[in-house]
Amino acid sequence: MKEELATWIKKTVGDCTVVLGISGGKDSSVAAAICAYALGREKVVGVLMPDGEQHDIDKSKKLVDFLGIKNYTINIKDITEASRESIRKNVSPELTYQLRSNLAARIRMTTLYNVAAMIGNARVVNTCNKSEDYVGYSTKFGDAAGDFSPLGELLVCEVKALGYELGLPVDLIEKVPEDGLSGKTDEDNLGFTYAFLDHYILTGEGDKETVEKIEKLHRANLHKLLPMPKFEPKR
Repeated sequence: MKEELATWIKKTVGDCTVVLGISGGKDSSVAAAICAYALGREKVVGVLMPDGEQHDIDKSKKLVDFLGIKNYTINIKDITEASRESIRKNVSPELTYQLRSNLAARIRMTTLYNVAAMIGNARVVNTCNKSEDYVGYSTKFGDAAGDFSPLGELLVCEVKALGYELGLPVDLIEKVPEDGLSGKTDEDNLGFTYAFLDHYILTGEGDKETVEKIEKLHRANLHKLLPMPKFEPKR
């Protein structure tokens, strides 16, 4: 898979530099590693974007050091706090969980496009995987955005396998994903494991209750994957 994906990236990107957010988790780590392998590390720029203090930012620093890629650290706290305060003042003093969970992701994506604009001739990497996309575990116009998606058709188990093939440190590949807001893991929030989800996507098999939960999430979040509906007038 490594060689096939590297060839696809080179064909898709051409001579552009690629920019991606580095969280220290498996997806951003593997995406950065395969882009560096395909294009050369000089063509990959990582952006670390803590929202104030980030307890696991050492993982992000470990990844960019391991790959030897150019990187920037841009703390988004001032922007997120200003945005939250504006919403509290002008819309409602009580912020919804949806806003609190999605705001930072959208600001991070805006930051990535700003960095790409400063570099010039650059493309932003989407780092989502197929398992997360299937149940909509991403933020529309946040981490669900990007110019190309090297991992978008890979299940979580396949992303991990690619990480091992690329020789990434085990703790980056196996880092437990968390939302950074509730103190819960992604699997806690979803109510099922990625191993179960991968198995269901591959085989269609699973207990009825969990499968219904997965399919309900899939239906509710299809709008994140499908093109924006457009009215087509009769002419």
